[in-house]
Amino acid sequence: MSAIPPSQPLPPSSSKFLNKTQNPISIHFRNRIQCELKNSSPPPQKWTIDCVSSTDPIHIILKPPNSTPMALPLDSSLKNSKRICLFYCSEMKDLAERIAAESDAIELRSITWRTFEDGFPNLFISNAQGVRGQHVAFLASFSSPGVIFEQLSIIYALPKLFVSSFTLVLPFFPTGTSERMEDEGDVATAFTLARILSNIPICRGGPTSLVIFDIHALQERFYFGDNVLPCFESGIPLLLQRLQQLPDSDNITVAFPDDGAWKRFHKQLQHFPMIVCAKVREGDQRIVRLKEGDPKGRHVVIVDDLVQSGGTLLECQKVLAKHGAAKISAYVTHGIFPNKSWERFKHDKGGNPENGMAYFWITDSCPATVKQVKQKAPFEIISLAAAIASALQI
Repeated sequence: MSAIPPSQPLPPSSSKFLNKTQNPISIHFRNRIQCELKNSSPPPQKWTIDCVSSTDPIHIILKPPNSTPMALPLDSSLKNSKRICLFYCSEMKDLAERIAAESDAIELRSITWRTFEDGFPNLFISNAQGVRGQHVAFLASFSSPGVIFEQLSIIYALPKLFVSSFTLVLPFFPTGTSERMEDEGDVATAFTLARILSNIPICRGGPTSLVIFDIHALQERFYFGDNVLPCFESGIPLLLQRLQQLPDSDNITVAFPDDGAWKRFHKQLQHFPMIVCAKVREGDQRIVRLKEGDPKGRHVVIVDDLVQSGGTLLECQKVLAKHGAAKISAYVTHGIFPNKSWERFKHDKGGNPENGMAYFWITDSCPATVKQVKQKAPFEIISLAAAIASALQI
């Protein structure tokens, strides 16, 4: 360390003070004193010394230089993005990888899914201490009652790891269709699952954020308690993007299989001509009939939130074909298709709308179905990856 030679003699009090130090510093006195600390490797740095001479002994305050380290250039898209640690269940691995591919701000983290000899879960969160202070999310799939408990165990554990925030992404809320009681003794299991999710432990940053796509009934938001913040997203914007890519995009008419679907989605699709079907009871049968709208000569796209056996969609298809639809397609956010009921839907290669569909779009919210119908016409998969990546930044 070398010092700038003094231009004036030091005051006696200051000399007395400096003689007691192990590394005496030559000081340049004016209204403010400066000294230069030199090292063999880094460049010289200018330090500022404030001197209080009214006291005895004199007080000298050493202040470091007002310099900031050179910032590394950052991608503009990452500057304002949260860094997300995304965990996922086994069957959601493919969707998790697509989500991570959408943003460099999302990093995949792993969980070891094992079972003990008695069949109960034996789970391990890798590098648990590494998520402290991080924004954490878990991508879940409650595809069957048998997998819900092991995933709930992880969901309840992650917020307790001192994370900054916790988001649960549950694309398909499976008990959504059991949201009401028609007879005394009916159990609304949608309310039961909502209560379980409402008791997820609060993390350092507050309540859990819960992302769900196209829940069956919007009033189900009131089933959740104050310890969880439901965020209801929709797959309809993704459908709109796909419809714009069709060669006959100017000839699209949207059909709803019942009044419930119309109430749910018509505002998002209001710039399309619309058809509303209705289920009427004739004896012991429920028959789908055309309530309003004209399908003649149009490419009609039936829109609903989910499909199970597909009976309603097939009946709607027959009615639309009978009234002159040129082509018929369908979209549902959640393709459940128990017992391979997707096999009931055939592909119309042109000119036979009564016998098949031109397209049947589903999202990847139900991964088991995606594996079954992949690359099988008329099915096409519209991925929720980009929508989920955006929701994680809210």
